[in-house]
Amino acid sequence: MAIVSEKVIKLVISTGEKRKRIDSFLANTLENTTRSRIQKLIKEQCLTVNGEVVKANYIIEPKDEVILTIPVAPRPDKIEPENIPLQIVYEDEYLMVIDKPAGMVVHPSPGNYSGTLVHALKFYTNELSSNYGDARSGIIHRIDKDTSGLLVIAKDENVHSNLAKQFAAHSTEREYWAICWGKFKNSTGEITGNIARSNKDRKIFSVSENEGRHAQTYYEVLEEFDFLSLIKLRLKTGRTHQIRVHLSHIKHNIFGDHTYGGRRINYGFEIPKIKATVNNLLKLIDRQTLHAKTLGFIHPITNEKMSFNSDLPEDFENLLTALRNLN
Repeated sequence: MAIVSEKVIKLVISTGEKRKRIDSFLANTLENTTRSRIQKLIKEQCLTVNGEVVKANYIIEPKDEVILTIPVAPRPDKIEPENIPLQIVYEDEYLMVIDKPAGMVVHPSPGNYSGTLVHALKFYTNELSSNYGDARSGIIHRIDKDTSGLLVIAKDENVHSNLAKQFAAHSTEREYWAICWGKFKNSTGEITGNIARSNKDRKIFSVSENEGRHAQTYYEVLEEFDFLSLIKLRLKTGRTHQIRVHLSHIKHNIFGDHTYGGRRINYGFEIPKIKATVNNLLKLIDRQTLHAKTLGFIHPITNEKMSFNSDLPEDFENLLTALRNLN
Protein backbone atom coordinates (compact mmCIF):
# COMPACT_ATOMS: atom_id res chain seq x y z
CA MET A 1 0.00 0.00 0.00
CA ALA A 2 1.45 3.36 -1.08
CA ILE A 3 0.46 6.22 1.20
CA VAL A 4 0.30 9.77 -0.10
CA SER A 5 -0.01 11.91 3.02
CA GLU A 6 -1.03 15.21 1.49
CA LYS A 7 -1.64 17.17 -1.68
CA VAL A 8 -0.50 20.82 -1.76
CA ILE A 9 -2.24 23.31 -4.03
CA LYS A 10 -0.62 26.73 -4.56
CA LEU A 11 -2.45 29.62 -6.19
CA VAL A 12 -1.82 33.31 -6.77
CA ILE A 13 -4.97 35.42 -7.08
CA SER A 14 -4.98 37.13 -10.48
CA THR A 15 -5.30 40.90 -10.81
CA GLY A 16 -8.71 40.68 -12.51
CA GLU A 17 -10.30 38.36 -9.94
CA LYS A 18 -13.31 39.80 -8.11
CA ARG A 19 -13.21 40.15 -4.33
CA LYS A 20 -15.05 37.26 -2.69
CA ARG A 21 -14.85 34.85 0.23
CA ILE A 22 -11.97 32.44 -0.09
CA ASP A 23 -14.11 29.35 0.58
CA SER A 24 -16.40 30.31 -2.31
CA PHE A 25 -13.44 31.09 -4.59
CA LEU A 26 -11.73 27.75 -3.94
CA ALA A 27 -14.95 25.72 -4.30
CA ASN A 28 -15.54 27.26 -7.73
CA THR A 29 -11.90 26.99 -8.81
CA LEU A 30 -10.86 23.51 -7.75
CA GLU A 31 -12.19 20.32 -9.29
CA ASN A 32 -13.73 17.46 -7.31
CA THR A 33 -14.38 19.42 -4.14
CA THR A 34 -17.22 21.28 -2.43
CA ARG A 35 -17.55 24.42 -0.35
CA SER A 36 -18.31 22.40 2.77
CA ARG A 37 -15.15 20.35 2.21
CA ILE A 38 -13.12 23.57 1.79
CA GLN A 39 -14.62 24.99 4.99
CA LYS A 40 -13.69 21.81 6.87
CA LEU A 41 -10.09 22.07 5.66
CA ILE A 42 -9.97 25.74 6.70
CA LYS A 43 -11.20 24.84 10.20
CA GLU A 44 -8.40 22.27 10.35
CA GLN A 45 -5.94 25.09 9.49
CA CYS A 46 -5.00 23.55 6.15
CA LEU A 47 -5.17 26.92 4.37
CA THR A 48 -2.80 29.87 4.47
CA VAL A 49 -2.85 33.18 2.61
CA ASN A 50 0.45 35.03 2.39
CA GLY A 51 1.82 32.65 5.00
CA GLU A 52 -0.97 33.28 7.54
CA VAL A 53 -3.82 30.97 8.60
CA VAL A 54 -7.16 32.55 7.62
CA LYS A 55 -10.86 31.90 8.19
CA ALA A 56 -13.46 30.88 5.59
CA ASN A 57 -14.81 34.43 5.35
CA TYR A 58 -11.44 35.92 4.33
CA ILE A 59 -11.91 38.15 1.27
CA ILE A 60 -9.34 37.45 -1.43
CA GLU A 61 -7.24 40.26 -2.88
CA PRO A 62 -5.17 40.41 -6.08
CA LYS A 63 -1.71 38.83 -5.73
CA ASP A 64 -2.66 36.89 -2.59
CA GLU A 65 -0.56 33.73 -2.31
CA VAL A 66 -2.86 30.86 -1.37
CA ILE A 67 -1.65 27.45 -0.18
CA LEU A 68 -4.16 24.67 0.52
CA THR A 69 -2.90 21.38 1.99
CA ILE A 70 -5.30 18.48 1.43
CA PRO A 71 -4.81 15.19 3.31
CA VAL A 72 -5.05 12.30 0.86
CA ALA A 73 -6.30 8.86 1.85
CA PRO A 74 -4.16 5.85 1.07
CA ARG A 75 -4.68 4.36 -2.36
CA PRO A 76 -3.62 0.87 -3.44
CA ASP A 77 -0.59 0.47 -5.72
CA LYS A 78 -2.30 -2.43 -7.46
CA ILE A 79 -5.94 -3.32 -7.94
CA GLU A 80 -6.72 -6.46 -5.98
CA PRO A 81 -9.32 -8.82 -7.50
CA GLU A 82 -12.66 -9.00 -5.68
CA ASN A 83 -15.23 -11.77 -5.98
CA ILE A 84 -18.15 -9.66 -7.21
CA PRO A 85 -20.78 -11.26 -9.47
CA LEU A 86 -20.79 -10.17 -13.11
CA GLN A 87 -23.70 -10.31 -15.54
CA ILE A 88 -21.91 -11.34 -18.75
CA VAL A 89 -24.03 -10.84 -21.86
CA TYR A 90 -21.37 -12.01 -24.32
CA GLU A 91 -17.79 -13.24 -24.20
CA ASP A 92 -15.17 -14.52 -26.61
CA GLU A 93 -11.36 -14.62 -26.51
CA TYR A 94 -11.12 -10.93 -27.48
CA LEU A 95 -13.81 -9.04 -25.58
CA MET A 96 -16.74 -9.16 -23.17
CA VAL A 97 -20.06 -7.33 -22.94
CA ILE A 98 -21.19 -6.68 -19.36
CA ASP A 99 -24.60 -5.59 -18.06
CA LYS A 100 -23.60 -3.31 -15.16
CA PRO A 101 -26.04 -2.91 -12.27
CA ALA A 102 -26.86 0.50 -10.83
CA GLY A 103 -24.70 1.31 -7.82
CA MET A 104 -21.46 -0.11 -9.23
CA VAL A 105 -18.62 2.27 -10.11
CA VAL A 106 -16.82 1.33 -13.34
CA HIS A 107 -13.22 1.87 -12.22
CA PRO A 108 -11.38 3.00 -9.06
CA SER A 109 -11.36 6.72 -8.30
CA PRO A 110 -11.11 8.90 -5.17
CA GLY A 111 -13.64 7.60 -2.69
CA ASN A 112 -14.16 4.37 -4.66
CA TYR A 113 -11.05 2.25 -4.25
CA SER A 114 -12.91 -1.05 -3.93
CA GLY A 115 -16.03 -2.79 -5.19
CA THR A 116 -15.73 -1.49 -8.77
CA LEU A 117 -16.32 -3.26 -12.07
CA VAL A 118 -12.55 -3.43 -12.58
CA HIS A 119 -12.11 -5.29 -9.27
CA ALA A 120 -14.76 -7.78 -10.40
CA LEU A 121 -13.21 -8.20 -13.86
CA LYS A 122 -9.76 -8.87 -12.43
CA PHE A 123 -11.19 -11.64 -10.26
CA TYR A 124 -12.94 -13.18 -13.27
CA THR A 125 -10.03 -13.12 -15.74
CA ASN A 126 -6.37 -12.23 -16.15
CA GLU A 127 -6.98 -11.34 -19.80
CA LEU A 128 -7.71 -7.61 -19.78
CA SER A 129 -6.21 -4.78 -21.79
CA SER A 130 -3.92 -2.41 -19.92
CA ASN A 131 -3.87 0.58 -22.27
CA TYR A 132 -4.73 2.96 -19.43
CA GLY A 133 -3.06 1.19 -16.52
CA ASP A 134 -4.13 -1.32 -13.91
CA ALA A 135 -6.95 0.83 -12.52
CA ARG A 136 -8.74 0.86 -15.88
CA SER A 137 -8.01 -2.69 -17.02
CA GLY A 138 -10.25 -3.54 -19.96
CA ILE A 139 -12.26 -0.31 -19.71
CA ILE A 140 -13.01 1.47 -23.00
CA HIS A 141 -16.02 3.58 -22.01
CA ARG A 142 -17.95 4.31 -18.83
CA ILE A 143 -21.45 4.84 -17.55
CA ASP A 144 -22.26 6.59 -14.27
CA LYS A 145 -22.38 4.70 -10.98
CA ASP A 146 -26.18 4.90 -10.72
CA THR A 147 -26.82 4.27 -14.41
CA SER A 148 -27.39 0.63 -15.33
CA GLY A 149 -26.67 -1.13 -18.61
CA LEU A 150 -24.22 -2.33 -21.23
CA LEU A 151 -20.44 -1.91 -21.44
CA VAL A 152 -17.90 -3.57 -23.73
CA ILE A 153 -14.62 -4.77 -22.18
CA ALA A 154 -11.37 -5.39 -24.11
CA LYS A 155 -9.14 -8.37 -23.38
CA ASP A 156 -6.01 -7.11 -25.18
CA GLU A 157 -4.41 -3.85 -26.27
CA ASN A 158 -5.15 -4.14 -30.01
CA VAL A 159 -8.83 -4.85 -29.44
CA HIS A 160 -8.95 -1.97 -26.96
CA SER A 161 -7.40 0.47 -29.45
CA ASN A 162 -9.79 -0.58 -32.24
CA LEU A 163 -12.89 -0.23 -30.07
CA ALA A 164 -11.67 3.09 -28.64
CA LYS A 165 -11.38 4.44 -32.19
CA GLN A 166 -14.95 3.36 -32.91
CA PHE A 167 -16.20 5.22 -29.84
CA ALA A 168 -14.13 8.30 -30.76
CA ALA A 169 -15.57 8.27 -34.29
CA HIS A 170 -19.12 7.87 -32.87
CA SER A 171 -19.67 4.86 -35.11
CA THR A 172 -20.90 2.67 -32.25
CA GLU A 173 -24.61 2.18 -31.54
CA ARG A 174 -25.58 3.42 -28.08
CA GLU A 175 -29.18 3.76 -27.01
CA TYR A 176 -30.39 4.72 -23.55
CA TRP A 177 -33.85 4.66 -22.03
CA ALA A 178 -34.92 7.16 -19.40
CA ILE A 179 -37.98 8.33 -17.51
CA CYS A 180 -37.97 12.09 -17.17
CA TRP A 181 -40.16 14.90 -15.94
CA GLY A 182 -42.83 16.48 -18.12
CA LYS A 183 -44.24 15.97 -21.61
CA PHE A 184 -42.25 16.98 -24.68
CA LYS A 185 -43.61 19.43 -27.28
CA ASN A 186 -42.18 17.26 -30.05
CA SER A 187 -42.03 13.46 -30.11
CA THR A 188 -38.48 13.56 -31.46
CA GLY A 189 -35.75 16.15 -31.15
CA GLU A 190 -32.12 17.07 -30.64
CA ILE A 191 -30.48 18.71 -27.64
CA THR A 192 -27.21 20.56 -28.27
CA GLY A 193 -25.02 22.57 -25.93
CA ASN A 194 -21.46 22.59 -24.65
CA ILE A 195 -20.97 20.68 -21.41
CA ALA A 196 -18.58 22.17 -18.87
CA ARG A 197 -17.96 21.92 -15.15
CA SER A 198 -20.44 23.98 -13.19
CA ASN A 199 -19.12 27.26 -11.77
CA LYS A 200 -21.29 26.68 -8.69
CA ASP A 201 -20.16 23.11 -7.98
CA ARG A 202 -17.06 21.70 -9.68
CA LYS A 203 -18.23 18.12 -9.04
CA ILE A 204 -21.12 18.47 -11.49
CA PHE A 205 -21.62 19.74 -15.03
CA SER A 206 -23.84 22.23 -16.81
CA VAL A 207 -24.54 23.58 -20.28
CA SER A 208 -22.31 26.53 -21.15
CA GLU A 209 -22.28 28.93 -24.09
CA ASN A 210 -18.56 29.68 -24.02
CA GLU A 211 -16.83 26.85 -22.15
CA GLY A 212 -16.70 23.07 -22.25
CA ARG A 213 -17.03 20.62 -25.10
CA HIS A 214 -19.68 20.34 -27.82
CA ALA A 215 -22.37 17.75 -27.12
CA GLN A 216 -25.39 16.42 -29.03
CA THR A 217 -28.18 14.18 -27.76
CA TYR A 218 -31.13 12.84 -29.78
CA TYR A 219 -34.37 11.77 -28.10
CA GLU A 220 -37.60 10.04 -29.03
CA VAL A 221 -40.68 9.83 -26.83
CA LEU A 222 -41.86 6.25 -26.35
CA GLU A 223 -44.68 6.68 -23.84
CA GLU A 224 -46.33 9.53 -21.95
CA PHE A 225 -47.82 9.62 -18.48
CA ASP A 226 -49.54 12.40 -16.50
CA PHE A 227 -46.35 14.23 -15.59
CA LEU A 228 -43.52 11.95 -16.76
CA SER A 229 -42.31 10.55 -20.09
CA LEU A 230 -40.46 7.41 -21.14
CA ILE A 231 -37.91 8.30 -23.81
CA LYS A 232 -35.02 6.72 -25.66
CA LEU A 233 -31.84 8.62 -26.39
CA ARG A 234 -28.89 8.34 -28.75
CA LEU A 235 -25.55 10.02 -28.19
CA LYS A 236 -23.80 11.83 -31.02
CA THR A 237 -21.04 12.69 -28.55
CA GLY A 238 -20.04 11.06 -25.27
CA ARG A 239 -19.43 13.66 -22.58
CA THR A 240 -19.48 13.10 -18.83
CA HIS A 241 -23.08 13.14 -17.51
CA GLN A 242 -24.21 14.23 -21.01
CA ILE A 243 -27.77 12.87 -20.99
CA ARG A 244 -28.44 13.96 -17.41
CA VAL A 245 -27.10 17.48 -18.01
CA HIS A 246 -28.88 17.99 -21.34
CA LEU A 247 -32.26 16.82 -20.02
CA SER A 248 -31.86 18.95 -16.91
CA HIS A 249 -31.02 21.94 -19.12
CA ILE A 250 -34.31 21.66 -21.05
CA LYS A 251 -36.29 21.16 -17.80
CA HIS A 252 -36.94 17.45 -18.39
CA ASN A 253 -34.75 16.22 -15.51
CA ILE A 254 -34.35 12.45 -15.26
CA PHE A 255 -36.72 11.13 -12.61
CA GLY A 256 -34.94 10.16 -9.40
CA ASP A 257 -31.65 11.91 -10.23
CA HIS A 258 -30.17 13.10 -6.94
CA THR A 259 -27.60 15.38 -8.60
CA TYR A 260 -29.51 17.04 -11.43
CA GLY A 261 -32.87 17.87 -9.88
CA GLY A 262 -34.72 14.65 -10.62
CA ARG A 263 -36.11 14.26 -7.11
CA ARG A 264 -37.76 17.67 -7.01
CA ILE A 265 -41.46 17.73 -7.80
CA ASN A 266 -41.48 19.61 -11.10
CA TYR A 267 -45.20 19.34 -11.88
CA GLY A 268 -48.31 19.74 -9.78
CA PHE A 269 -46.36 20.37 -6.57
CA GLU A 270 -49.19 22.54 -5.28
CA ILE A 271 -51.71 19.66 -5.57
CA PRO A 272 -51.54 17.38 -2.49
CA LYS A 273 -52.69 14.27 -4.42
CA ILE A 274 -49.94 14.65 -7.04
CA LYS A 275 -47.34 15.38 -4.37
CA ALA A 276 -48.27 12.20 -2.52
CA THR A 277 -48.21 10.18 -5.76
CA VAL A 278 -44.75 11.48 -6.70
CA ASN A 279 -43.36 10.73 -3.25
CA ASN A 280 -44.65 7.16 -3.55
CA LEU A 281 -43.05 6.81 -6.99
CA LEU A 282 -39.72 8.14 -5.72
CA LYS A 283 -39.70 5.36 -3.12
CA LEU A 284 -39.54 2.84 -5.98
CA ILE A 285 -36.20 4.04 -7.32
CA ASP A 286 -33.30 5.67 -5.45
CA ARG A 287 -31.29 6.70 -8.52
CA GLN A 288 -31.61 8.35 -11.90
CA THR A 289 -33.96 6.30 -14.10
CA LEU A 290 -31.40 5.87 -16.88
CA HIS A 291 -30.44 2.61 -18.54
CA ALA A 292 -27.86 1.91 -21.28
CA LYS A 293 -30.15 -0.45 -23.17
CA THR A 294 -28.51 -1.06 -26.56
CA LEU A 295 -24.86 -1.35 -27.56
CA GLY A 296 -23.53 -2.08 -31.03
CA PHE A 297 -20.07 -2.08 -32.61
CA ILE A 298 -17.94 -3.81 -35.23
CA HIS A 299 -15.96 -6.71 -33.80
CA PRO A 300 -12.27 -5.72 -34.11
CA ILE A 301 -11.14 -9.20 -35.17
CA THR A 302 -14.03 -10.76 -37.11
CA ASN A 303 -15.41 -7.47 -38.54
CA GLU A 304 -18.86 -8.77 -37.63
CA LYS A 305 -21.51 -6.23 -36.62
CA MET A 306 -22.33 -6.95 -32.99
CA SER A 307 -25.52 -5.69 -31.33
CA PHE A 308 -26.74 -6.29 -27.77
CA ASN A 309 -29.89 -5.36 -25.90
CA SER A 310 -30.38 -5.23 -22.13
CA ASP A 311 -33.69 -5.75 -20.35
CA LEU A 312 -34.78 -2.92 -18.10
CA PRO A 313 -33.73 -3.56 -14.47
CA GLU A 314 -36.31 -4.37 -11.82
CA ASP A 315 -36.51 -0.90 -10.23
CA PHE A 316 -37.02 0.71 -13.66
CA GLU A 317 -39.75 -1.82 -14.57
CA ASN A 318 -41.48 -1.37 -11.21
CA LEU A 319 -41.67 2.38 -11.80
CA LEU A 320 -43.07 1.89 -15.30
CA THR A 321 -45.70 -0.53 -14.00
CA ALA A 322 -46.76 1.94 -11.32
CA LEU A 323 -47.02 4.76 -13.87
CA ARG A 324 -49.13 2.66 -16.23
CA ASN A 325 -51.45 1.75 -13.38
CA LEU A 326 -52.01 5.45 -12.68
CA ASN A 327 -53.40 6.11 -16.17
